[in-house]
Amino acid sequence: MSLYERYVLPHLINVACGNKDITKQRSRVVPQASGRVLEIGMGTGLNLRHYDPDKVELVWGLEPSLGMRKKASRNLEQSRVPVEWLDLPSEEIPLDDHSVDTVVLTYTLCTIPDWQKALEQMRRVLKPGGTLVFSEHGEAPDEAVQRWQRRINPLWNRIAGGCHLNRPIPDLLDQGGFRIDHMESGYLPGPKFATFNYWGQAQAA
Repeated sequence: MSLYERYVLPHLINVACGNKDITKQRSRVVPQASGRVLEIGMGTGLNLRHYDPDKVELVWGLEPSLGMRKKASRNLEQSRVPVEWLDLPSEEIPLDDHSVDTVVLTYTLCTIPDWQKALEQMRRVLKPGGTLVFSEHGEAPDEAVQRWQRRINPLWNRIAGGCHLNRPIPDLLDQGGFRIDHMESGYLPGPKFATFNYWGQAQAA
């Protein structure tokens, strides 16, 4: 891990993914989680304040980055729900089959190298009838914006921790074995190439 990845990138991601508009998105989806929860890419713990302690028994926080886990210490101290770290990538979820009631996926699917394997793992650990709640940015519906996403994406990917601007989130969920039950989408405030969001709920198909 480079010094940039260990010290600089966690700070940049914490700031970018903790702005008021993305925080509002988190507040829309995270309170839907219940039972035993697996959060994919917990990062610096920005979702922790949004979990309902009356509904959530435990949160497993999957986060392979040591820099992110260290940056999360303050949010962990303030958490109203118990948290256990899982320091492996999303393609290697160290949990039993059908052991999770809710999977939480927020601003993470854009960065996972093997997204299909990761979604298959999420489907494996999710209980029958369990729910995946998500809020992700991705491919915009407008061709002019898509062109900018394609132009910017190679540089963006290198400086933003592997983030892809233009992943087609609904298609990825479908190919990963999930059926979307409810979804909304739209641009958040900010540059359009980076702010088209999808959020909703899905179940294993």
